[in-house]
Formats: sequence, C-alpha cells, structure tokens
Amino acid sequence: MLARRAIVACLFLAATAVSAGAQTAKPAASGGGDPVVARINGELIHRSDVQIAYAALPTETKQRFTLEQAYPRVIDEMVSMIVVEQAAKKARLDSDPVVRKRISLAQAQILQDAYFNTILTHDVTKDKLQAAYAQYAKEAPTHEEVEARHILVPTEAEANDIIAQLKKGADFATLAKEKTTDPAGKASGGDVGWFTQGDMVPEFADAAFKLKKGEYTQTPVKTQFGWHVIKVEDRRPIKVEPYETVAPRLAQQMAQQLIAQRVKQLDTDAKVEIFALDGSPLQASGAAPAPQVAKGSAAPKLAPPGPLGPGASAPGAPVLSPATAPDQLKQ
Repeated sequence: MLARRAIVACLFLAATAVSAGAQTAKPAASGGGDPVVARINGELIHRSDVQIAYAALPTETKQRFTLEQAYPRVIDEMVSMIVVEQAAKKARLDSDPVVRKRISLAQAQILQDAYFNTILTHDVTKDKLQAAYAQYAKEAPTHEEVEARHILVPTEAEANDIIAQLKKGADFATLAKEKTTDPAGKASGGDVGWFTQGDMVPEFADAAFKLKKGEYTQTPVKTQFGWHVIKVEDRRPIKVEPYETVAPRLAQQMAQQLIAQRVKQLDTDAKVEIFALDGSPLQASGAAPAPQVAKGSAAPKLAPPGPLGPGASAPGAPVLSPATAPDQLKQ
C-alpha cells in the first residue's frame, strides 16, 4: 500500500502548482493535451498537476509504484488538500500576516530547489561522473573500511560503566540492545555495518579506525549525538564497486560541492545586512558569536561528503537529501 505519509509530504508542491494554474475552463478532451482529472467547486486539477505531485515523491516510492498505480491515492490527497485550501480561503486565512509570510517562505524554498536543480542538470554531467569514478577506482584499493558496532548513551559515566562490563566479559551486542539510545542499534545489537573513514563524523571515525579486529574503545568517544562505545568487528580494503552503483553517490557529492560553491558566490556578491533579533545594530564587540550553520542545509550533517557518500536519485539528476537523523551514524 502506498505510504500516506510519502504522498502527503509531496503535495505542498502539487497544491502550489494547482493554485497557481487553477482554471475554470472546460475540461480538455480525453487523451489529448493536459486533460482535467478533477473539478472541485469549479477549480480544476490537470494531469500535469498530478505529474508534479508524483515527481516530488521519494525515489523509493516511485520505484515501487508507477504514476498509474499511485494515481488513486495522489488524486485523493490532492482533492482533500484543495477542499481544505478552499475552506481556508473562504475563512480569509490567506489574508493573515503570519500565513502570508509562511507562503512567501515556502515559495522561496521551491524557487531555491528549482534554481539548484537547474545548476545540477547543467553541471553534473556523465563525463564528469565518469572522471570522478575513474579517480575513485584508482584510489579505493589503497583505503580500508571497517565493520563496527556501537553503543550510544547520554553520559560519559554510562559509557564508562558499559566499558567496565565489557572488560568483565559482557557481550557487546547484548549490551547494545539493552543500553543504546540509538533505535536502530536496539534491534541490530549496535551494528552500523561497513563504512569508510569519510562516512562518519570525525570523532567516531578516528576512534574506530584505530581499533584492530575484535577490539573496542577503552575510553568513551564523544560526538554531537552523545557518548559512544565502539567495537570493530572486521576490517578490509575498500572494494571497487561498479559504476552504476557508485555514480549516484558521486553525483550527490558533486551536487553538494557545486551548490556550496554557488551559494558562497551569491553570498559574496549580495549586499547583506544582518541586525540583532530586536532590529538594533549588532554590537561590534562583546556580542555572542553566531552559530555556524552550513548554508543550504536544514540541519548539520553527520559527516562531510566522501567518495562513497549518500546516493542521489539518479546519475546526472541528483537531489540533496534531508538532514540525517541523530540515530543514524552514516551520512
């Protein structure tokens, strides 16, 4: 069954498109042009609106369901959304200043995404991906990857207690199921699978790659997510994967670099004035430093993009993935 959450997540884009192109004209002839597929109190939804909604679905959903298969749920959700939108407009909620601000911010986000996609479509080419793959294939055998488990806890004292239990012969996987705050780790005994050094936050990776097969950290490892106890199950040279497998990940890395460069250039060229939260001028000294948040990202990532970073939907058409959840160690 098509996940309702995945459908609803994409439909803001669809609703924007439908609202922008809403018409009251007669439906187009069946099978030709851009036929009308629904009418809600005179407001029309066209086939192109449904296609926009479907295109915004997660890649894994589109791989499981064709447009035709997803259509009944998509159109049902779109109709429900427009019915509610019409009720909101009738109540004049679209005149509320806060609502208008939120609509403006949502429009800015959609335009940002469209701008980034234009850059990526033009600049992430097959030739560049093949060159990046050739470099990856050349360097891969010279690096290692490890298979590891970890136990994540909120305090250093708890991590030290776990290490003490391991020294007395406790089983690592069993302790992970009992103690870790990582939801995935509770089910897997703390298993995080195989990873390269660039796949993890530096503190975690540095500690893991210092361990031999079968060893665990003798002191707790601190990251932004808490305190870790790490055990390395195995080590091996990195295996060269085929182009078809690696290309989407390379595209994602290339996309992140291109977007970061473009945003930095736009920032440099723009006239930007930033004031305090109350609108007053910022103090030249004595003011608290602003938090360093990476531009173009909803939240901090767990690691910088590596040669085997997260995958994109398809080579040549990458999209930036949402921020990694705290319970996931890999970027």
